[in-house]
Amino acid sequence: MRIDRVCLREIRMQLLAPFETSFGSTSERRIILVEVQVDGVSGWGEVTAGETPFYSYETTGTAHHVLREFIWPLLKGREFDSAREVSTILAPIRGHNMAKAGLETAAWDAEAKRNGVPLWKLLGGTREEIPTGVSIGIQPRVDQLVGIVEQELAAGYQRIKIKIKPGWDVKPAEALRERFPRIRLMVDANCAYRPEDTPLLKELDRFMLMMIEQPLGWDDLYSHVALQKKLETPICLDECIHSEATAREALELGACRIVNMKLGRVGGHALARRVHDLCQSHSVPVWCGGMLESGIGRAHNIAMSTLPNFTLPGDVSASKRYWHHDIIEPEVEVTPKGTIRAPTAPGIGFTPRLDVIEKLTVCTEVLA
Repeated sequence: MRIDRVCLREIRMQLLAPFETSFGSTSERRIILVEVQVDGVSGWGEVTAGETPFYSYETTGTAHHVLREFIWPLLKGREFDSAREVSTILAPIRGHNMAKAGLETAAWDAEAKRNGVPLWKLLGGTREEIPTGVSIGIQPRVDQLVGIVEQELAAGYQRIKIKIKPGWDVKPAEALRERFPRIRLMVDANCAYRPEDTPLLKELDRFMLMMIEQPLGWDDLYSHVALQKKLETPICLDECIHSEATAREALELGACRIVNMKLGRVGGHALARRVHDLCQSHSVPVWCGGMLESGIGRAHNIAMSTLPNFTLPGDVSASKRYWHHDIIEPEVEVTPKGTIRAPTAPGIGFTPRLDVIEKLTVCTEVLA
């Protein structure tokens, strides 16, 4: 394989409704789409970095810079046997995993199309259908949250995740557990708490949650170890896990019992598979987190989620939950039983809608 050409497109997509987390609210996504040409075949990937450096130090702007100035120069003219080698070639660049993953995942799509197989099969996936849940942002009132959860459960979703922050934690969890005593329920703090908040976090134990996701600092494994010892509820780590090494540290120290997997955060499919296999060897389940992706990023998440240790419902929900119109066809749909079927077409299995992408594009850069 050799990547002959890269096209970077920044698109702007308006969310159906603002999505609020502990670090802010998002109404519009700035997304970099990465299209690679490999032997006449187009492969598509997506940079999942946000507009601000609050979830991660990476942003849409930094990712574009790193792709142009450092990632492409390492790959230009380089021949390799498989997309699996891209992450190794890019290893000299420290960090910037979301920028790397944008191009690496596009290379995987191109390879799968060249081979005439669905990407999920090329990755070693085993599930033809994946279970899915929803992530619900912070709401103005508890009764509004309850109403949204009713709608999502009626749509078939198998698991409910709510975002929490100080002042919006025990009450919404309590209200949901009272109204829905048997649903699979979890909370996600996005690093909003500190070790001294342990007594408050321990109150969440009484709501029979599946997990508390990333309650403490994004780089603080030690405090998560101490907290997990005091909680009955499993801790799930997200922001802390950005490599196989940090995953190994978290598992061996006992900082978590579940891992959230995000392609961008760990650097693409090849590295995600290594973290997946490590967690599987420790009997720690993984699930796929979301980054308000367009359909292209969502398609890659579906492919990754077919791997055998993705045993918990992820955040890979339907296109219509976020967008008036997605940029792929067909759009991602969820069955009445809360699952998404793995596509049968080669590559990511969905076709980019070039006409829609063109309308949403604010800048384009071709690297050759």
